[in-house]
Amino acid sequence: MNAPDRPLAIEYADVAAAAERLAGHAHRTPVLTSHTVNERTGAEVFFKCENLQRIGAFKFRGAFNALSQLSSAERERGVLSFSSGNHAQAVALAGKLLGIRVTIVMPSDAPAVKIEATRGYGAEVVLNDKRKETREEVAERIVRERGLTMIPPFDNPQVIAGQGTAAKELIEDAGQLDYLFVPVSGGGLISGCAVAASHLSPACKVIGVEPEAGDDATRSFRTKTLQSCYNPDTIADGARTHSLGKLTFPLILRYVHDMVTVSDPELARAMLYLWERMKIIVEPTGALGAAGLFERGLPVAGKRVGVILSGGNADFKLVAKYF
Repeated sequence: MNAPDRPLAIEYADVAAAAERLAGHAHRTPVLTSHTVNERTGAEVFFKCENLQRIGAFKFRGAFNALSQLSSAERERGVLSFSSGNHAQAVALAGKLLGIRVTIVMPSDAPAVKIEATRGYGAEVVLNDKRKETREEVAERIVRERGLTMIPPFDNPQVIAGQGTAAKELIEDAGQLDYLFVPVSGGGLISGCAVAASHLSPACKVIGVEPEAGDDATRSFRTKTLQSCYNPDTIADGARTHSLGKLTFPLILRYVHDMVTVSDPELARAMLYLWERMKIIVEPTGALGAAGLFERGLPVAGKRVGVILSGGNADFKLVAKYF
């Protein structure tokens, strides 16, 4: 771990406060174990099933925590975000529950199941052609035109704190951990979870896992300089962000112990294994942590290992070609 030279976006108290706001709104998702997985890894493995969270992903935690703290004026004007799917659904549902109008910018090639679900929660969806302009550019233009409040998908203190509640619950339910494997995209989940783990299970080594086609976070971690990767071609559609955020990157440098990548075939194998052996549906991005555990050969034998299964919104038509 490394110590950044500027104040960090959140501390554990923010995660604890987020947990109180989420009580009664977010599901306390189950922690599952598998004798087969334990035999395969030689470890005692605990899966935090955020694929069973509201909207099918951990993103509801951060979205609800952020929207619930808006002022009356901000709620009246409405909010906007940009997302390939899970954050879109999360903000849409949180807005519906809190009575806040929501607009979401989504890439036109986002999984249809995620676009339809976002609209189903009542949000206005604006599709953009990523070959012409980024979703961030479209979002910033609409914010200026309509006076909306931006809720970024990961680089926001309230969002990060909300995501960290997943690890808080996991450690409370499973006990002390030696390792925690977490999917990485923009870094909101892993930075929040790493803050929680550092407080609740100080000896735990937090390992980030991302697709090798979109390895910007791993390169950033290794070089300690923010790297980017434009529109990576990977089955993990939730991990196609261009780079870590200005808030998440310092948190990762401070609290994360290592980063690894997995190939799309390795990711598909891990996803199918979870489907077949544990009877749970996990989307490609959601299986990143499991793939890192299964494929990278870290010294987990005899250890207590946590894995965040971050989402379950699989588009079966898209993933079928990998089987």
